[in-house]
Amino acid sequence: MAGTDPIAEGDGDADALFVLTAALLTPARFPSVLGDDYPAACAALGLGTRPDGYGLVFGQDGLGARWTVVVDDVSLVAVAISSWDCGMAYDLSPDERSVVAGLPGWPLPVATAAPGVPAPHDPEPEEGDPAPLTPPSGDVWGPAQRRLGADQVALHWTAWRSRIDDDGTYAESSPDPKDDSAPEDVPPAKGAPVRGAADGGGAPSTVPSGTSAASGTSGSDPYDGVRGVLDQLHAYLEEPPPVGRVRSASGAEAGARLLRADGPGWSFVAKVDDMAFVLLDEVPREVLPVARGERLPALLKGLDAMAVRPA
Repeated sequence: MAGTDPIAEGDGDADALFVLTAALLTPARFPSVLGDDYPAACAALGLGTRPDGYGLVFGQDGLGARWTVVVDDVSLVAVAISSWDCGMAYDLSPDERSVVAGLPGWPLPVATAAPGVPAPHDPEPEEGDPAPLTPPSGDVWGPAQRRLGADQVALHWTAWRSRIDDDGTYAESSPDPKDDSAPEDVPPAKGAPVRGAADGGGAPSTVPSGTSAASGTSGSDPYDGVRGVLDQLHAYLEEPPPVGRVRSASGAEAGARLLRADGPGWSFVAKVDDMAFVLLDEVPREVLPVARGERLPALLKGLDAMAVRPA
């Protein structure tokens, strides 16, 4: 858990900042809610791109107002996050000289609050201030929610993979994708299980009898969209996309790597030595499995080779 020591002293003072938590904004690791790639994520906060990236410090001032403080001391923020992830205390107190910007609000939900100050709220706006940052709504489906959903599939990869047979279909013994037993915050697949497409061709790609078409598809095959995603991913190998659009991170199992990729209207999650999942803006809250097939392995290998990785 993050500490709540102020960067600047002064309880009850707008100049104090009680640190609650933090995140990295780097080419290989950034809050996906902000954009499909690193430049887009920086632009969402009004920042230029730096090769080393930024640290994002989320806190409250002495009056309880929410603030996102952007710092250029990426290493300090990375050490703090690693310590908190290990259950260790760490006093994140960036030097004021490292502060790049102070932005009102939080772009992500923060579950904790500073003790002894008013409840979290947006600061009183002053002339020329940007609109406060706000987390995306959970009541609608759009690019931010789709990217967050893909993050959760990556985080809970083992749980999602256990539902899928090797041919890309939901296993009969697996829980219904809408089951309340799904990992917390993982978006349920809408409707009945959907058959996977083997790397965009070869395997059947029909919605099984008895399923309802997802909202916005008007009865069309959602795997038409999946094939389009795979075509765009193949194009990434020919012409690299903006930095951070394809990212590779260590998986939970030894030697395994997880890929995250995004593009206009879609998000992609895959384990390099296994299968993949696709989420689409036009198919709300549905997680579409893609069986390994014959062509997918080469695509995943190529994407992993060109992906950015955490230092």
